Amino acid sequence: MRSVGVPKEIKTAEHRVALTPDGVRELERHNIEVWVQAGAGVGASIFDEDYRQAGATIVPDAATAWSADMVVKVKEPMASEFGFLRPDLTLFTYLHLAAYPELAAALLAAGTTALAYETVQLASGALPLLAPMSEVAGRLAPQMGAHFLERHNGGRGVLMGGAPGVRPARVVVLGAGNVGWNAAWIAAGMEAEVVLIDKNLDRLRWVDQIHKGRIMTLASNRGAIERSVLDADLVIGAVLVAGGRAPVVVSEDMVRAMKPGAVIVDVAVDQGGCIETTRETTHQDPTYLAHQVVHYAVGNMPGAVPHTSTYALTNATLPYLLDVARHGALGAAALDPAIAHGVNTLDHQIANSAVAASLQMTAIDPLHRA
Repeated sequence: MRSVGVPKEIKTAEHRVALTPDGVRELERHNIEVWVQAGAGVGASIFDEDYRQAGATIVPDAATAWSADMVVKVKEPMASEFGFLRPDLTLFTYLHLAAYPELAAALLAAGTTALAYETVQLASGALPLLAPMSEVAGRLAPQMGAHFLERHNGGRGVLMGGAPGVRPARVVVLGAGNVGWNAAWIAAGMEAEVVLIDKNLDRLRWVDQIHKGRIMTLASNRGAIERSVLDADLVIGAVLVAGGRAPVVVSEDMVRAMKPGAVIVDVAVDQGGCIETTRETTHQDPTYLAHQVVHYAVGNMPGAVPHTSTYALTNATLPYLLDVARHGALGAAALDPAIAHGVNTLDHQIANSAVAASLQMTAIDPLHRA
């Protein structure tokens, strides 16, 4: 790759940017030009002059940024950006194709080589480029839940930590991965009564050892989820299947049985949601009522804290981004199996098995094409 473009994010209320000035400087050190769209970092309190001093070229519009050999973004391309997709483009961003089949169709039609942060996967099963935003979203979830539990925001009027002689909020976290564990940790720090549910008993043992019983852990099954959700003031959905659609673990009947004014924060909404009644919302219009339960389902939660999120994201993505920029998508994939998992579309075909299964398509092996 000779050039990397950084367009301004256009998803509603998305203020993150895909690269920090330090990231620019690292790419420049390897003789890779970086074209940053004017104003791309302003929402994250990173300014054009910061990028210039790091060695970037500030370009006037999105079309110029998208004309680079490789484009790095934070969120998936919007419909208005589909026209920028082309066969000789490599795109590296969060894609979530299982939840956005129209984007998958556009990438396939254009023949774009697209890599997804969320499917870059280590041999251990860890998702290193999803982890930082999962941590941010997990830490935000109790904060958002606490806000919407306030009566004037539509909630039951329950304080997370209660008061002397008054029971605290009951918080149920579904999933003990990076999102769920961070959500449970922050909710416990707010002195709520926290239940963390997961099917991985080893993960629950780890949480129990770390928090020494401060967070109650339960093995996931239908009965445990039903009882916990029924009694909850706040339910945080944090269930993930790498590359695939999130499984629905809370049915509409369970939501219907919840307390009026209870709150649901479905962090898994960008993978389709793990609660049957959730639909994606935006930072500008973040909640809606279903069965008298407040639903918060913003698809880009970390965008609420874009400065923190941008630096956390670049810290994780930069080594992989640099490899792809230096060696090309397939060259980098051949050197690092984690990057091979990240390739989602290639030569008008799906190249990740989990994504293909979610889209009811057949996947090719990006490294062993016929």
